[in-house]
Amino acid sequence: MHIYKLAGRNVEVTEALRDYVENKLTRLDRYSSQITDARVTLTVRDVRDAGRRNRVEVQLNVPHGIIRAEEHHADMYAAIDHASDVLERQLRKFKTRYLKQREDGNEADIASPMSAPPIDDVTEFRPEIVRQKSFEMRPMTPEDAAAQMEALGHDFYVFLSAKTGGCGVVYRRKDGHYGLIEPKT
Repeated sequence: MHIYKLAGRNVEVTEALRDYVENKLTRLDRYSSQITDARVTLTVRDVRDAGRRNRVEVQLNVPHGIIRAEEHHADMYAAIDHASDVLERQLRKFKTRYLKQREDGNEADIASPMSAPPIDDVTEFRPEIVRQKSFEMRPMTPEDAAAQMEALGHDFYVFLSAKTGGCGVVYRRKDGHYGLIEPKT
């Protein structure tokens, strides 16, 4: 695999780090030569929990989707190892899904085949909607939505934006702050 973009935030990306990332992610080629784009971001943060100091974010673009991993660790190399393992599991699932669709004659669902031999030891994951909710949405600010989310004890909250009139989502980030997702208008 060729890394198309490797960036460092608050860390110098040394040749040793670059080589280590490339070697770890090259392992993924056996699961898919269909990775169209790869982005890796290495971040060193000033946080109280030393185990979350180093963060590795990897995004792989594949036909009809994105495979993403974010891992934290006290050691940058260990975080890279963990992220690589997560990506490998996700690529196996992606490949299994493709092979299953190909067996069922639904090749049009995924644009191009994965170029690895079949993997028999992977069980297919099929997401299932197990609960459905509907509720009235009243216009509110993102700050009000965050307060509602906290009051309910949820990790995210869907709301109708008083400012834009569109739907928005506030969510609690791993760093304890909040995030806001709004569609472009």
